[in-house]
Amino acid sequence: MLCKVKRLVNPPKGDADWNKSPWKDIPSELLQNYMGTKPDHLPKAEVKIAYDDTDIYVIFRVEDRYVRAVAAEHQDNVCKDSCVEFFFTPDSDVSKGYFNLEINCGGTMLLHFQSTKGKDRIVIPKSECSKIICTHSLPRIIDPEIEEPIIWTVEYRIPISLLEKYGQVTTPEPNAIWRANFYKCADKTSHPHWLTWAPIDLPKPDFHVPQSFGTLEFE
Repeated sequence: MLCKVKRLVNPPKGDADWNKSPWKDIPSELLQNYMGTKPDHLPKAEVKIAYDDTDIYVIFRVEDRYVRAVAAEHQDNVCKDSCVEFFFTPDSDVSKGYFNLEINCGGTMLLHFQSTKGKDRIVIPKSECSKIICTHSLPRIIDPEIEEPIIWTVEYRIPISLLEKYGQVTTPEPNAIWRANFYKCADKTSHPHWLTWAPIDLPKPDFHVPQSFGTLEFE
């Protein structure tokens, strides 16, 4: 899987609006693969990504149902909620470790860095997580679930300087390569599912598979 990452002249205003400039002119990537048994509820999840000299910009849009968010603080287990995730190695060599940035539909996040799954894991301090500016279309807490169809968005900006504190970063510039995957999950909702952008060939859901990351090519 290959995603071309466009360079921005004017960064987007952080308001979780999928249809504004510059997002409206950037193609989306669909998270159309699933792990495990095909779920009864299969949301439509898509993502866009862009960059400039200082930040990486990401926005997700999800056509969903059975939406839940109970994780209240950064570094809580947001994957149990309705959640979108960006796992990435900021380099072409996944052996250098990867970040897993997980954000639920209410904007609560988990951010770790690890050399391999569960090894040498760094839990990024909450004060550092707050440097990732995130906006979202739904309230922070959703309980009980929203069962009817709903569209929600999450948008955020990752400072490259933050990544450089914890991992080796190849500077985003034309022709630079990172490796990554995008995910949508909802582990503890009434209709759990595990969706991926780049396919992962495993019998049980597991997102911590850097060898299956797709490619981000910066333009």
